[in-house]
Amino acid sequence: MSDGASDSGNFCYRHPDRQSFVLCQRCGRTICAQCQTQAAVGVHCPECVREARESAPKQRPAILTAVRRGTRSDAPVVTYSLIALCGLVFLLQYLTGGPSGGSVTQDFLYFPPFTEPEPWRMVTSLFLHGSILHLALNMYTLLLFGQILERALGRWRYLTLYLLSGVGGSVGVLLIAPSIAVLGASGAIFGLLGAFFVIQRHLGANSVQLVVVIGLNLVAGFIIPGIAWQAHLGGLVVGALVAWIMTRTRQRRQQRAQILLLAGVLAGLIVLTIAGVAWLPARLFG
Repeated sequence: MSDGASDSGNFCYRHPDRQSFVLCQRCGRTICAQCQTQAAVGVHCPECVREARESAPKQRPAILTAVRRGTRSDAPVVTYSLIALCGLVFLLQYLTGGPSGGSVTQDFLYFPPFTEPEPWRMVTSLFLHGSILHLALNMYTLLLFGQILERALGRWRYLTLYLLSGVGGSVGVLLIAPSIAVLGASGAIFGLLGAFFVIQRHLGANSVQLVVVIGLNLVAGFIIPGIAWQAHLGGLVVGALVAWIMTRTRQRRQQRAQILLLAGVLAGLIVLTIAGVAWLPARLFG
């Protein structure tokens, strides 16, 4: 009878001078305590551990995964960019004196009497916000509806819708309440809501819930002080009009007509702006 202590199978295959009675759970080789790696069941030898690591799916860092997802052809890049830009501008507002009275805020908010000398404020005010809560609510709504509309319309049409709606909100303030200063993306976001409603109706979908959301937000603008419902109304009307044009000119052969009609919307906003500026003295001091 042979002595078990002298059996070569009872010695570590990597360290023949070390006796062991522990086997690798995968390959069955004898391994000493130094060579053992704890597994879910039993232990594994170094070779089996290395093979498992090499065959395992490669895990990319979360930030790389997010970047790859953001660069896909169907990713809502414009929506993400708008949110990032608003966040960056808010940081600049904070660093230059605060959202309510800093230099960035004062230089780029929209105040109707400044329309003629500084018309760009009608657009730059869309990227300013008065508080972190104001920013968070607007960006959440933008993310919620923006990515859906961007995929449905395409990036350039979606961006056109957003900017025209934002200018429409500024025109609404100019025509209805020329003595107030406004900032925020709400006019453009209400344009997205108006566009979403028109597209839903065009597709025959139920729009009751969306109408309730729009209605409640419009009513809140009348009730809660400090909310420029005029910008909401202007953006809503322009957004609905732009979406109506896009839904009626969806065919490739209608692309030229779509561009001309959207240019007509921009021209109409310019005409209303010129008229509003001409009436400003009478409305402010009359």
